[in-house]
Amino acid sequence: MRQDPAPVPICPLCERPIPAGVAQSRHHLVPRLRGGKAGATVLLHAICHAEIHATLSETELARAYSTIEALRAHPRIAAFVRWVASRPPGFTSRVPGPRRRQ
Repeated sequence: MRQDPAPVPICPLCERPIPAGVAQSRHHLVPRLRGGKAGATVLLHAICHAEIHATLSETELARAYSTIEALRAHPRIAAFVRWVASRPPGFTSRVPGPRRRQ
């Protein structure tokens, strides 16, 4: 009997698939340094994860952006999501560093 392949995970931030072989990483919804070591994590494209950390500090993430909905509501991340949504799932690009923080 043939087993069905595992479903391809979907990035909850950009809602694009994360196929095998595409750079990916786990994001702690509450940063580990702010008490989230054993907390919930989500699987994201590496570029989506990098954008979160280029935009928000650990403190901001812990205080106001500890859900996917809150992250998607942030103006810079919302603009990033709109931009990356039209790219293929394996798309990578250099993410600007902390200079993007407000």
